[in-house]
Amino acid sequence: MSKIIVITGAGGVLCSTMAIELGKQGHKIAVLDLREESANKVAKEIKDAGGEAIGVAANVLEKDSLEKAKEIVNDAFGNVDILVNGAGGNHPLSTTSNPFFAIEDLKNTTEGFKTFFDLDPKGIEFTFNLNFLGSLIPTQVFTKDMVGREGCSILNISSMNAYTPLTKIPAYSGAKAAISNFTQWLSVHFSKVGIRVNALAPGFFLTDQNRALLTNEDGSLTQRGQQIIDQTPMGRYGTPDDLISATKFLCDDASAFVTGIVIPIDGGFSAYSGV
Repeated sequence: MSKIIVITGAGGVLCSTMAIELGKQGHKIAVLDLREESANKVAKEIKDAGGEAIGVAANVLEKDSLEKAKEIVNDAFGNVDILVNGAGGNHPLSTTSNPFFAIEDLKNTTEGFKTFFDLDPKGIEFTFNLNFLGSLIPTQVFTKDMVGREGCSILNISSMNAYTPLTKIPAYSGAKAAISNFTQWLSVHFSKVGIRVNALAPGFFLTDQNRALLTNEDGSLTQRGQQIIDQTPMGRYGTPDDLISATKFLCDDASAFVTGIVIPIDGGFSAYSGV
């Protein structure tokens, strides 16, 4: 059965793949992104493949922007059935330079070097807002279409960081833990009005945001990139296509009795103790 699906952050590597594949399934896709050009590019690819899609510029942190986007989606397709909260990311100002603190770090005067004590509250605020409020506010806006109807659901994007925080990125890890908790809370809150709420927890995928951190210019792995591969039993990074099966399942009526879960898609990362 065709559904009307809104995907935020859909101009990015992972969510654009999800949008395109869901479009191939016959769903009507509203591609939302802060960058209108990126949204339109993905929508065009869906339409070129025979699907139905529109690109819409929207800021997930501004309710007025999302309300305007909702009007556009409703006018084009009708009431929204599914919301995928895909917008998210980290900020350099909320990231430490080293994974472990050392006393000598206090004397490090290298430009851009950051210890825990140097983390910028504005960078931390940005990271929390983008990931948590950037999921909560779109949910407030688009689920108004879903209340009391059958076959409606929300799909959030959590992360491996939500289970065990990675070194160097405390704000991002904390924000994704909030997404997992919010997914459970919201699934209970909406359980009486027919809205299911679930999440994916991707492991490590190469994206535009982390490519420079995990790989060198020649394509070889950085030290951090190698650590991740060594901790991933399947021995590779995920590809965008690895998210598709779980996405389709959670968006489909086949998962009608599934709500409040977070599915790791991580190549075994969360199951491995390192020994």
